Amino acid sequence: MVKENLYEPFSIAYLTLDKCPKFEHQHSFFELIYVISGTGRQCINKNHFDYRAGHMFLITPEDCHSLHIETTTEFFFLRFNDIYLKNGSLLHENIQRLEYILHNANHQPGCILKNLPDKRLVGPMVEAIIREYENKDIYNKELIQQLVNTLIIVVARNIARYLPEQLNMGTEEKAMDILQYVQSNIYYPEKLKADVISNTFSISEAYMGRYFKKHASETLQQYIINYKTKLIEHRLQFSDKRLNEIANEFGFTDESHFNKFFRKQKGNSPKEYRKMIQLPRAS
Repeated sequence: MVKENLYEPFSIAYLTLDKCPKFEHQHSFFELIYVISGTGRQCINKNHFDYRAGHMFLITPEDCHSLHIETTTEFFFLRFNDIYLKNGSLLHENIQRLEYILHNANHQPGCILKNLPDKRLVGPMVEAIIREYENKDIYNKELIQQLVNTLIIVVARNIARYLPEQLNMGTEEKAMDILQYVQSNIYYPEKLKADVISNTFSISEAYMGRYFKKHASETLQQYIINYKTKLIEHRLQFSDKRLNEIANEFGFTDESHFNKFFRKQKGNSPKEYRKMIQLPRAS
């Protein structure tokens, strides 16, 4: 299987294609694909979906995907990697939103823009990025970067509000607010204590556990553990941070505490996990 890499923080491309290679491939980066016009089918992880104008897809690292074009299609591609997260282009709180995209997207085919107002917003933004990219006018690089940041945040909002894996269609707004509170404060253990969350949302601590499990199909504590574990896995795979730096980032008392937590969730130490996932993959 072919695997593509990205050697810059982000890249954009605007292509009109009559046909596309049908072979499946993987990326080491993240890719947003927006369909300006045309029809066809996309495949993500062996699942197929018919695309048309206005659809946007998210491809994450290691997703296996391919495109089959039925009628001439205009594509907009935005590719970005972990370098983009570390270069200061996004504010700290926006990086957390982006991480939610990376770890909580459903990895299934289909348009990720479920909110109609956002769908109407994305089209003109994509057109503006393409216009700046082609015209090469003064300050165009700065404008493109601001538009890219805005696009990522709009997509993150869509996924956060409309595609949370853990929630069902009957989820109440307060449950969504609790979920997003956890995501925003995952680096601050003191803010994730049951009594603090209960006080923040005016729900008794005794009822909080039942309320969250009713809407999320898992306990609040288990959600916090699972979400934190996903983020740590991302650090180990896509960053060169030392283990003590990761431990400090997530508020562990020391590296020993960090090792104990991760081993309990994954069955091996962070060092062992990083070594395992960085082994060369067969093509």
